[in-house]
Amino acid sequence: MSRASLLQQEMGLGPAWMARGGWFEQHPAQRLREQTQADDAESGMPDPALEPRSLIPAPQETASVAPPASNFSPPEQPQPAAEPLRAEVATESPLLDWPQLQRKVSDCQDCRLCETRTQTVFGRGNPQARWMLIGEAPGENEDRQGLPFVGRAGQLLDNMLSAAGLDREQDVYIANVLKCRPPGNRNPAPDEIAACNGYLLQQIRHIQPTLIVALGRFAAQTLLETESSIGRLRGKVHRYQGLPLVVSYHPAYLLRNQPDKAKAWQDLLLARKVFLQASS
Repeated sequence: MSRASLLQQEMGLGPAWMARGGWFEQHPAQRLREQTQADDAESGMPDPALEPRSLIPAPQETASVAPPASNFSPPEQPQPAAEPLRAEVATESPLLDWPQLQRKVSDCQDCRLCETRTQTVFGRGNPQARWMLIGEAPGENEDRQGLPFVGRAGQLLDNMLSAAGLDREQDVYIANVLKCRPPGNRNPAPDEIAACNGYLLQQIRHIQPTLIVALGRFAAQTLLETESSIGRLRGKVHRYQGLPLVVSYHPAYLLRNQPDKAKAWQDLLLARKVFLQASS
């Protein structure tokens, strides 16, 4: 066992998360992007990548004189990731009315999770809310009650929202990437994400939120199609389906890692600032 692992065990932390090899390459949306790029290459059309934009305007840069030419080549700057293609594709499907969408989710048998669930977890809150919170997948309590974010994690989320001046039932709508619980609370599989993706997008299209908050590593990585860690994603304004998106920790994680509650509060303050700017 490495020194880092021994230190984590001594502090009571779980093992560091490592992405499964080949998982992102097999992601349905990643396959769709590769196929789209191949089709564009054959037709001679350029790839119209959409860069995520911050709602907070960057300061104006002062003009500077270009330095004399030299043999030094500056390091290549990383390019921002494009907006997820799945959001553009799924909006082509007919929009179901809200009760019909709920019934379709309740009766869904599009993936193997229907064989092990107790019931589906559609969502909770005000369908006309301006804030939309998106978690990862139902846990044991959510599977039993049919509601997202219940138990201690839900209580913590309620307290945080209340401290920010938000009411869980009136000011926000809460949903998950998956509508069924993966057995043993394991990470969702790519085919399960693909099966549920249309439901989440229909919810977003109905609600038309001003702001999305992704709660948890898996929700953020799925929505933004990235393998970057929460530490690299939080503190910034991302874009999803043309909407501003802020990343924060999952409440269940905060129950195990108390010091990061302060960071989660900063994320909530950032989300409130972005919301006010977008609403003005």
